[in-house]
Amino acid sequence: MSTHAAIAAPSQVPAADALRGMWDYVRESGLRVLVLGPSKDFNAKITLLLVSPERGRPLLALKLPTTPLAERAVEAEVRVLRELDGLPHEVRRTVPRVVDLVEFEGRTAVVMTAVPGTPMTTSYLDWRHTRSAARIGADFAAVGEWLAHFQGSTMSKAQPVAMDAGVTSRLRSRFSGEQELDSDLERLTRVHRRLGHSQTPRTFVHGDLWCGNLLLDGGRVTGAVDWEYGSTCGEPVRDLVRFPLMYALYLDRRTRPGRRVAGHTGFVADSWGAGVAYALDGRGWFPELFRRFLQEGLTRLGASPERWRDAALAGIAEAAALTDDEAFARCNLVLFRRLSKIENAT
Repeated sequence: MSTHAAIAAPSQVPAADALRGMWDYVRESGLRVLVLGPSKDFNAKITLLLVSPERGRPLLALKLPTTPLAERAVEAEVRVLRELDGLPHEVRRTVPRVVDLVEFEGRTAVVMTAVPGTPMTTSYLDWRHTRSAARIGADFAAVGEWLAHFQGSTMSKAQPVAMDAGVTSRLRSRFSGEQELDSDLERLTRVHRRLGHSQTPRTFVHGDLWCGNLLLDGGRVTGAVDWEYGSTCGEPVRDLVRFPLMYALYLDRRTRPGRRVAGHTGFVADSWGAGVAYALDGRGWFPELFRRFLQEGLTRLGASPERWRDAALAGIAEAAALTDDEAFARCNLVLFRRLSKIENAT
């Protein structure tokens, strides 16, 4: 799910050998340790929660890098979180605060406040959840509300929609041996050009806004975590499309290949990315919800709501270009090829 992050400036993050050891910090805190486990990325980070023994609630979260690249990602997250300190309270309380930096196996790790809530993936993975229009509608409404507050409080000067930001060049280098790549990039150039006819304000960008990084409580987003791929001046359409695309991608997770997906008329789990194809070109309550989410978000940002499909295609291409996982990247490239060809045919 992840994308490459910028490297934090050395002046902002001290060298690991100047920091207190992580285990010393944990012992001195007097809190209990809950290990959430490493991420599945090649450059994994291990997350620990420090839990109050009296209240049984997490108070702090530690992110521990296991590779040099993971360390640079942690440093990037520290930089972004520090720059988020100026957000209005309503949004700022949903974002972790940097409490301290510690040393873990010779690398810099970060201690953050633990934001409240339950990951959206917890409810999403319930087999009944993704067949319910009401439940999915509530998820989209909660994220839409949070995103509107987050983007609205960080807006700067409007500029043409910029969904490329190195995507094309990265695709060209990453998939240089692909026979159809030139045609893919020609279609992507047209997508980016059409989007560029609209303008959006530059805003802070989370960069990996999917269910696993959003926490809910009482039907509202109470936490947004994993800011290592964030930007303090970026294209807000990136976050707008990332959430519904990743949500749609796993709709058929519990359905055997070739079977109809429960709750979604006309949706068959027939190939990787079938949920995204269904969202873009299918009929039913979920495609309508998906498109409305994008249309309303584009309108709020000052862009043309008619370009919702282009925005989604650009988001798929971004995933193909920037994700760390090579297999996931290639699947997204094939999905972009398939869906952008459909558009050309019409």
